[in-house]
Amino acid sequence: MNKIWPDRELALLQRYVADLDLTGVHAGKPYESVLRRFQRFAMDRATKRPLDKGTLQAWLRQCMSESTLGMAVRRAQLVTRFLDWLVANSYLPRNPFHDLREPCRRQSTAAIVRALVSPDPDSELKSLHGLPGFGSHLGPIMREHVERMKTLGFRYDEARFRKFDEFLQQRTGARNESLTSLVEEYAKLASTPASYMERVKVGRLIARSLQRTNPMTPAVKRDRMITREVLRQRRKPYIFTEEEMQRLLRAALDYPSPKAPLRPVSLYTMFVLAYCAGLRMAEIVGLCLGDVQQDANTIDIRNTKFFKSRRLPVRPSTMAVIRHYLLARRKALAPTAPDSPLFWHIKGGYAYITANQLMRRVMRRAGLKPDPGRRGPRIHDLRHTFVVHRMTEWYREGVDVQAKLPYLWTYLGHRDLHSSLVYITITQELLHRASERFRAFGAHVVRIRRIL
Repeated sequence: MNKIWPDRELALLQRYVADLDLTGVHAGKPYESVLRRFQRFAMDRATKRPLDKGTLQAWLRQCMSESTLGMAVRRAQLVTRFLDWLVANSYLPRNPFHDLREPCRRQSTAAIVRALVSPDPDSELKSLHGLPGFGSHLGPIMREHVERMKTLGFRYDEARFRKFDEFLQQRTGARNESLTSLVEEYAKLASTPASYMERVKVGRLIARSLQRTNPMTPAVKRDRMITREVLRQRRKPYIFTEEEMQRLLRAALDYPSPKAPLRPVSLYTMFVLAYCAGLRMAEIVGLCLGDVQQDANTIDIRNTKFFKSRRLPVRPSTMAVIRHYLLARRKALAPTAPDSPLFWHIKGGYAYITANQLMRRVMRRAGLKPDPGRRGPRIHDLRHTFVVHRMTEWYREGVDVQAKLPYLWTYLGHRDLHSSLVYITITQELLHRASERFRAFGAHVVRIRRIL
């Protein structure tokens, strides 16, 4: 039978801290000290009342009397993670921090702490509550549209519809205005041309939904000048040269990581998969050990964008890199279960953000990305480079590129050619190869006409 928290022997607390696998022998002591003090405080009050908002409020006020607001927030963040773990393992029925965050528009622990230690906690907590979801007169239409798109298999972002819905709820007399005028007013509040265009797009989608029941609903028009400006400002992909790719791969293998010796070869393999197989960042970190079929030289990509799965053949040289990584992975005593993350470190699989940050550091070490900021090449540009280099190679080989495009978009995991066209960035070599092909074709046509 499971223990129930709070346990007087503190066994659950000690197990939780041990499971964190914090670096260093003494690293967990400050963490454990905060949790011990909180648990003792909760146990002293347990005879009078259960763990609830009142207990949290009293404990936070005690923290404030001993230290600063910032320290109280930090301690609360440590405690709420512990309480989440207790709930997940059925040692505690509920986390009161979670109950307080649930109805709030701002769900950060820091905001909840500031509200609880304020002179009027109830009013402060109420001020954090957001407007009801899809509560405007067009809310049901938006909700229905979002649900329909999710049913069709799209990972649909409903946040943009919620923002428009909140605007409508706060706009006096919105019910009496036309959709076109409301969208125009909402779009004018945007801070950038891209945001303006996104808001108009939301309005156009709502208009289409309304047209299903009322075909006379007028469409929301785009502003062509703003659309052109957005396209002009859109960040162009960076196409790496073969020499730059060599620099990147060398920088990955030379990445300093004394505490995680598997990391350099992990980063090297990630770059190889991004460049040689055109994988997205999310696809790379989502790979499991069982997704690699070494004998068949294939990789399985599961439940990716658009909820698609695909099996990708890779070149023998690419699979050789993966085999080398798998050997290093085994020597590092990584888990060998088929569902364990392919790219592994001591705390588990790589998160998207962590892998992205590490790969950007490699780019900077290779001298290909300036520091700091978001300037220079992106990780996703490796996927663009894969497409351009593949097409250039086809032109070199004399292949009918037009006939190969359906295979390309299937390999990339796209639904159609239109999605793949975004990745076809014209480089000087690609333009040269295409021009040579066109001249050869044109000369052939001229010869035929002369014969005729």
